[in-house]
Amino acid sequence: MAAMRLVILGRQGSGKSTQSARLVDAYGIVHISTGDMLRSAVVAGSDLGRQARARVDAGELVSDEIMIGIVTERLAEADVVEHGFLLDGFPRTPAQAEALEDILGAAGSVLGGALNLEVPVDVVTGRMVARGRVDDTEEAISRRLGLYESETAPLLAWFEERGLLTVVDGQGAEDEVFSRLCVALDGAVLDGSVS
Repeated sequence: MAAMRLVILGRQGSGKSTQSARLVDAYGIVHISTGDMLRSAVVAGSDLGRQARARVDAGELVSDEIMIGIVTERLAEADVVEHGFLLDGFPRTPAQAEALEDILGAAGSVLGGALNLEVPVDVVTGRMVARGRVDDTEEAISRRLGLYESETAPLLAWFEERGLLTVVDGQGAEDEVFSRLCVALDGAVLDGSVS
C-alpha cells in the first residue's frame, strides 16, 4: 500500500490527539504535530528552528513563512517519505494549505485527504470543562473555540472544494470513533483517493 499523506482537523476537545495516536499505530504513518515540528527544529538548531525560538521567546506567533519552512524540512525526512504522515495543527489557513500542496507537488506527491473529527461545540466544551485544567474556564474555552471556528471554516471549505474533506462523527466511545475513521480511510484507500 502506498504511503498515506493526510491532515487531521477538529475542535479542541474533539479527541484528535487520542485518535491520531491510534491511526499512527494502525496504519504505520508518522504523526506530525505543529508542536513536535517546532520542538524538533529548535532542538536541531536549524536556521528555521532558531527563528522560531526567537519568535516564541518574544511571545509572538511563529509566522507562516517559518512554519512552512519547518513543515518543508520535516516532510522531506526519510521516515515521512517512506511511511507517509498524519499532519496535526498544520495547515491552519488556506494559504498554508496551498503551501502544503506546493511542498508535496515539488516532491512528486499529493495530499491524500483531510479528516475532520466533528464534535459539536457544546460536547467539546463539556469535555474540556470536565478535564479540570486551570486554563479551561468556560470563557477561555468559548474564546478558543470561537477563534478555531473563524480560522478553520475557510480551511474546511478549501479542502471540500478540492474533494479532499472527509467529515467523521467524533461522538461516542473512543473505539466507535476510531472504527469510523478506519472506515473512512479504508474507503479512501480502496477508491484510490489516497495515493
